[in-house]
Amino acid sequence: MAVGSRIRTYFEGRWHEGDVPVMKAADHGSWLGTTVFDGARFFDGMTPDLDRHLARVNRSAHALMIKPTMTVDEMLEITREGLEGFGKAVYIRPMYWAIHGGQGGVLAAYGETGFALCLEEIPMAPDTATTSLTTTRFRRPTLDCAVTDAKAGCLYPNNARMLAEAVSKGFENALVCDSQGNVAESATANAFMVKDGEVFTPIANGTFLSGITRARHIDNLRQDGITVHETVLTLDDFRGADEVFLSGNMSKVTPVRAFDDVNYQTGPITKRTRELYWDWAASQR
Repeated sequence: MAVGSRIRTYFEGRWHEGDVPVMKAADHGSWLGTTVFDGARFFDGMTPDLDRHLARVNRSAHALMIKPTMTVDEMLEITREGLEGFGKAVYIRPMYWAIHGGQGGVLAAYGETGFALCLEEIPMAPDTATTSLTTTRFRRPTLDCAVTDAKAGCLYPNNARMLAEAVSKGFENALVCDSQGNVAESATANAFMVKDGEVFTPIANGTFLSGITRARHIDNLRQDGITVHETVLTLDDFRGADEVFLSGNMSKVTPVRAFDDVNYQTGPITKRTRELYWDWAASQR
């Protein structure tokens, strides 16, 4: 289902206007969920870290045991061609899926792989946008239970359960724990908190994707002289924080205004994180 107002899709060697069908009913990805994707952003004439997102979709394909068929350079060229004439803000989504089944039909055949690249015009969130969090009974899986080292479509129904529970409680997102009960991320993005002028984020432990934008924020903040800790964090740590914000490709920085009955202001470090990201992105234009 389309989210944005305009779509352009690269499929079978050429660009198509609109949301074109790309899978068949018997494709392995259609009925057994062997799909991976990634998401990058075009905004204000910039495509920050686009090459890293394209490289990650290939790593995700390998993790799901399907064959990536495009090089990063090929995808870069296709993306730049497709962005011509688009509006201010676009979501860039490369995708792979398995076509044929291997042994028993369940294992995907490592060979022919579907590929599409979808450009969807979706505005960036306004500077004033915030979100609210609550807890959820659903948790992030571990690598021995799911392909948590891939950006795989089959992982997202669990995220959807988290969001549905949060919405049912009157909140917009959920702060999600790993199997040990420590904070992993939100249902849709990596999580950061600020305490006494220092930044904390859950250490990457294989239960969630340690995001490309997350890494960029950590690097930017440290270069700006702000201490950043990647460590084990609890729900109570977040309840006691001075500031909380989410980090994801779609919006880059999203301040959190509430976690259950705890309220936060959009504080100076959250604002500084956003400023540093936009300054860095402009320097790469």
